[in-house]
Amino acid sequence: MTTKTYPGKPYPLGATWDGEGVNFALFADYATGVELCLFKGEADEVEYEKIKLAERTHQIWHVYIPGAKPGLLYGYKVSGPYEPENGHRFNANKLLIDPYAKSIAGRIDWHDALFAYNIGDPDADLSFSDLDSTPFIPKSVVIDPGFDWEDDAPLRIPYHKSIIYETHVKGFTIQNTEIPKEIRGTYAALAHPVTINYLKELGITAVELMPVHQFVNDRGLLDKGLTNYWGYNTIGFFAPDVKYSGSGVLGGQVKEFKEMVKALHKAGIEVILDVVYNHTAEGNQLGPTISFKGIDNSSYYRLTDDNKRYYMDYTGTGNTLNAMLPNVLRFIMDSLRYWITEMHVDGFRFDLAATLARELHEVNRLSPFFDIIHQDPVISQVKLIAEPWDVGEGGYQVGKFPPGWAEWNGKFRDSMRDYWIGADSMLGEFGQRLTGSPDLYQDDYRKPTASVNFITAHDGFTLNDLVTYNEKHNDANGEDNNDGESHNRSWNCGVEGPTDDPVINALRARQKRNLLATLFLSQGVPMLVAGDEFGRTQNGNNNAYCQDNEISWLNWAEADKGLLEFTKKVIKLRKEHPVFRRRKWFQGLPIMGKGLEDIAWFLPEGNEMNEENWNHDFAKSLGVFLNGRGLHHLGPKGEPVIDDSFYIIFNAHDEALDYVMPPKIYGDDWKKILDTADDNFQEQILNNDEKITVQGRSVVLLQHPIITHE
Repeated sequence: MTTKTYPGKPYPLGATWDGEGVNFALFADYATGVELCLFKGEADEVEYEKIKLAERTHQIWHVYIPGAKPGLLYGYKVSGPYEPENGHRFNANKLLIDPYAKSIAGRIDWHDALFAYNIGDPDADLSFSDLDSTPFIPKSVVIDPGFDWEDDAPLRIPYHKSIIYETHVKGFTIQNTEIPKEIRGTYAALAHPVTINYLKELGITAVELMPVHQFVNDRGLLDKGLTNYWGYNTIGFFAPDVKYSGSGVLGGQVKEFKEMVKALHKAGIEVILDVVYNHTAEGNQLGPTISFKGIDNSSYYRLTDDNKRYYMDYTGTGNTLNAMLPNVLRFIMDSLRYWITEMHVDGFRFDLAATLARELHEVNRLSPFFDIIHQDPVISQVKLIAEPWDVGEGGYQVGKFPPGWAEWNGKFRDSMRDYWIGADSMLGEFGQRLTGSPDLYQDDYRKPTASVNFITAHDGFTLNDLVTYNEKHNDANGEDNNDGESHNRSWNCGVEGPTDDPVINALRARQKRNLLATLFLSQGVPMLVAGDEFGRTQNGNNNAYCQDNEISWLNWAEADKGLLEFTKKVIKLRKEHPVFRRRKWFQGLPIMGKGLEDIAWFLPEGNEMNEENWNHDFAKSLGVFLNGRGLHHLGPKGEPVIDDSFYIIFNAHDEALDYVMPPKIYGDDWKKILDTADDNFQEQILNNDEKITVQGRSVVLLQHPIITHE
């Protein structure tokens, strides 16, 4: 029996259930025909009906099926010219995933039929495949968007109060035995009270989830017995990945994701998604045809000017989405708005964001992508964080994104690593990073919170491995240890890898505390990688993108409880004291009527630093006075914000140094509240005429009550 259809509407794109039926709409500009294929089960190898779409409004094909309901499985087959040299790769033998699918029922089953050309043919992608890919492609699913959000609303935690925690949905919970086994590794596990209580006790205000958009496991990795663990290979930009669902594949993953967000919000924790809008999982000209490539290749991808058979690759993955095209911009904005309005997420971290800014071959921060986001009343109001680089020429754009954006500050990472390993670098660089990187952001009317500070990220060594290995150890990745960064700014403290030497282990523990203290006492927005707070190791693998196993998963059973308590302590200090999370820049000027600067820098001898001191590459030690009365901003009710004053001593020398306390005007009595060389120190009160001995490679933090002057 033929399904009854109505013409339908061109908007919204995707499959939309209105309570009485489902509207289907697909953008395919150069297509000559579109067929909607319907299925009864996710494992069906043949559709039970094909519906030829007769209606086309501009570039959008559409149809309405009355009586259709959520749970309906579908896909598209699209006809048109197969002319790779002209950018067209239509092949109606290939079942295609709806780019706007809100749910995708399962994962790709790799087979040669997934390619629009004949694998092994001498003409490669210029040949044409007659194989039907239907049995091997996951079906798109119509969902019921209804959900009881109760009183859930955006938390809108300001950047200066944020503590971001980068984590992986599966890796974070899969080995946590306090969570029920049947849900470990899922969205539900992140919503479990054990997880939430841990995050709250740690002091986290936002989880930044590594990609959860439906992604593809690369065929080459699977052939080697590996898998795409990180997920930077998106195919479904509206669909939560089924890999992390414990609630089925027919829309259950959508509800489970929403339950996770709601639970985290109730605990006061925001959800930020790591998103990949710079490329798709379809690769280069030799890649599979599973969605965009078969729907309208030239209308989605950046193709080379001289031969449109090939793709511009600014991402290192084979292709680049063309964010200059109106339909691609609409697609990205629709996806972002969907995750904000329907899934209630609080922000995004944009992978290789410089790619989205490229006009022609140059990176242009005033590109249409940024203009549209800036004027969008929904997207512009959430957290927008850029990974400000890509692999193309001129792709390193740290400090060059527009106002309203925060950035992963790679210069902070590099400077702080260099400082603590004793590399030749100027103290001036260290000072810039500690104070929020004004050299990068101040001239653009941006705030210190434009800088997302991090010591480590998912890509690279963990904090533990940063102080344990000089060299990467990526043999498990199957690339002869040639993958991953070779210049890590790491130091093994004298022995490569684990050791029983108590002296080296003590130094490593101190270095971890030094790096954590530096991160959380610096101006900007700190980002901590999950597990660094308790010494997680990847055994020297600094590119564990393909390791969905114990190499990447958090090992809760071997957590360093002492390091965890230190991390909680330093996070609590930051959260309690606004002097460490300023909203405005330091001015370096006396506070009106007080006679003190908002910040002052001292040599160990107690003298203020001069210009010459900043330019010494051998200088490894300094003291920083932070004036609690020099914050220059008001509280939420217009009240002046004041705090205690603090004196931070950084000593990256390998030997202990005696520090003369600052002059009396800066404070009479100082209380030592943090010492990375001795986490069990006795509370100590110091007068301004005393000296304090600071051990080699350590940080000491002194506190003084609010200063008053007549």
